[in-house]
Amino acid sequence: MSDNTVKIAVLVGSLRAGSINRQLAEIALENLPAGVEASIVEGLGDLAFYNEDIDTPETLPAGVAEVRGAVADADAVLLVTPEYNGTLPAVLKNAIDWLSRPYGAGALVGKPVGVIGAALGQYGGVWSRQDTRKSVGIAGARVIEDVEIGVATGKLDESGVRTDAITEQVVDAVRVLADSVAVSV
Repeated sequence: MSDNTVKIAVLVGSLRAGSINRQLAEIALENLPAGVEASIVEGLGDLAFYNEDIDTPETLPAGVAEVRGAVADADAVLLVTPEYNGTLPAVLKNAIDWLSRPYGAGALVGKPVGVIGAALGQYGGVWSRQDTRKSVGIAGARVIEDVEIGVATGKLDESGVRTDAITEQVVDAVRVLADSVAVSV
C-alpha cells in the first residue's frame, strides 16, 4: 500500500468486450471508494498456456511479465469470473497458473484476493467462484471470503447489471477487499 492508496488489480475471466462480467469490473472501477485505485489487467487471452519449460527469463512469453508486474504492484486482486461448464474459464485459470510462479514467490503470494462473478445458472456461478477461490488459495493468495457476489444473469432485466442494488454490492465488495489490505499491512 503506497501513500495510503490501496491499488487493486482486476482480472476478468471473460474475453468478450461487452460481457456481463466485464461490466461488473467496470462498475467497480466507476464507483471506487475513497483511497482506492483499480485497473483491469488486460491481455489474459494472449498468454500462452503455462509451461514451466518456457517460464525462464530467456523464453518468457510476451505479456506474462506485464501481467505478473501489474498484479505484483497491486495491494489486492479482484477476480471477476463467469462460469464455463461448471467451473472457471481457462483464461482465468491460466493467468492464475502464471501468477503462482515461481512457486512460493509468485505475484499472488500473501495478497488479498476477492472473487465475484455472473453466470447464467440460478446460483450465479457459485461453482466457478468456489473453484477460483480454491485455485488462488493454493497459489498462495489470501482469499477474502466476505467478497461474494454471484449474479444470476438469467434473472436480469433490460438494465442488466447496471442497477443500484448490484452497484451497491460491487462497491461493498471492493470496500471489503480494500479494508483487508489495511488489516494485512
